[in-house]
Amino acid sequence: MERFDFLVIGGGIAGLSYALEVADRGEVAVLFKKDVLTSSTARAQGGIAAVSEETDSYREHIEDTLIAGAGLCKRDIVELVVTEGPGCIYRLIERGTEFDRDGAAYHLHQEGGHSHRRIYHAADATGMAILQALLERAEAHPNIHFIPHCFAIDLLTTHKCGVGENKPNRVLGAYVLDQSGKIVPYLAGKVLVATGGAGKVYLYTSNPDVATGDGIAMCYRAGVPVANMEFYQFHPTCLFHPKAKNFLITEAMRGEGATLHRTNGERFMPNYHDKAELAPRDIVARAIDYEMKKHGEEYVMLDMTHKSPEFVQEHFPSIYKRCLEYGYDVSREPIPVVPAAHYCCGGVVSDEFGRTKIEDLYVAGEVACTGLHGANRLASNSLVEGLVFAKRAAEDSLKNFMKEVPEVQPAEWDSGSAVNSDEQVVITQNWDEIRRLMWNYVGIVRSDRRLERAVRRNKVIEDEIEEYYWNFIVTTDLLELRNLNLVAKLVIRSAMARKESRGLHYTIDHPELAQEVVDTIMSPSTPK
Repeated sequence: MERFDFLVIGGGIAGLSYALEVADRGEVAVLFKKDVLTSSTARAQGGIAAVSEETDSYREHIEDTLIAGAGLCKRDIVELVVTEGPGCIYRLIERGTEFDRDGAAYHLHQEGGHSHRRIYHAADATGMAILQALLERAEAHPNIHFIPHCFAIDLLTTHKCGVGENKPNRVLGAYVLDQSGKIVPYLAGKVLVATGGAGKVYLYTSNPDVATGDGIAMCYRAGVPVANMEFYQFHPTCLFHPKAKNFLITEAMRGEGATLHRTNGERFMPNYHDKAELAPRDIVARAIDYEMKKHGEEYVMLDMTHKSPEFVQEHFPSIYKRCLEYGYDVSREPIPVVPAAHYCCGGVVSDEFGRTKIEDLYVAGEVACTGLHGANRLASNSLVEGLVFAKRAAEDSLKNFMKEVPEVQPAEWDSGSAVNSDEQVVITQNWDEIRRLMWNYVGIVRSDRRLERAVRRNKVIEDEIEEYYWNFIVTTDLLELRNLNLVAKLVIRSAMARKESRGLHYTIDHPELAQEVVDTIMSPSTPK
């Protein structure tokens, strides 16, 4: 067994920020599923939103967020994040993050749905700049221990260990598949789950391969409710190229005037919204999807040629370089783009301190459903949410923190009669099938009939995975598949429960808004 004071599952902006906040009080283990640079944070291009200009205000950032959230945001949470965000960004700067400047002031981008320029950025690789600064600071702290290439399988709780069933359930740690293939209990007094999103549940996504919904699935199996999983945000512009896997074209390009066109050159966004290309993401993605289906085209074109080549190369160097590798000069010609699954607005139900239903278990970042995003996330609000709730979870963790040995000793992992699998094709087949059925039946535009088909097929796959899970020794691929299918189930069931079109959830059978505005809560019947 491994013992720490704090266990952090996930090493993106939320996980590392939390680790740095608590490390002076005890030993911290930070688990990375792959290497330390593989996370959604590393891929965040556009930036991080916060009020700084005298011409901007908290009130306007709050209103922009509420409008994008389509009536489902929790106003107190929105106010909390918007007002605490600037302080968290200054903390990032203190920890070594260098955002772009325009003279003495910071250069700020504007993105869809924002009424002002308020997006701090480091060229078009903001997430990587933040991540590298946090990693460098965390690596230098003697109490922070990086543990890469390990997979948190399931949470350990008092109820799961069969004790204290008449008392509130409390987290004890997690079972972890380490790099050697051993499954080891990691015990800790406080646990933060910061595993990011689940974009790999869809066929086309901007997310890294590690985004398989592990934290959402783990928490749900442990007995924590999830909310609003039907609201999956599709980023309007990912590069369309057979070799350009998951390559996002930042919304900041549209903020700098890039326009969207059909393949024949016809511009279409002014037909859909008065803000045209700067409309909220759900509207832009749905417009692109409609134009592609209406005209039988595989992609649309993003045109940045109104800006000088020097401007494009200076402000979007990573995009410029990557597009050149695929044969496109973004400064001189339009580039082909398509929508792709980008961000999960739902997640594990948590409060204003990142606390969950299970004592001492916290969530932060994309894995959480805090109420900030409502039915649609405002661009660049995700990184600041991760920062704010990492800080708040750390503050709450330290309030009643005592170094102590857990009173429960969990059993070692029991593989029973499981053997090594000689049928890996079961995993690859089901993995592919889940992602295709989600794309085709539970995508940007939905219908009751498609969702019913998705439910039936999801159940068949679930039964196959469950049988496979208990008969064969677990691997990372099997664990990801198990989590992915559970997340798919939660998205499908949530989408079926919402009989209206709101924000990111659009269904042709219920195109109007419902009179009552409610969250979609999925509660597990019993912890597993």
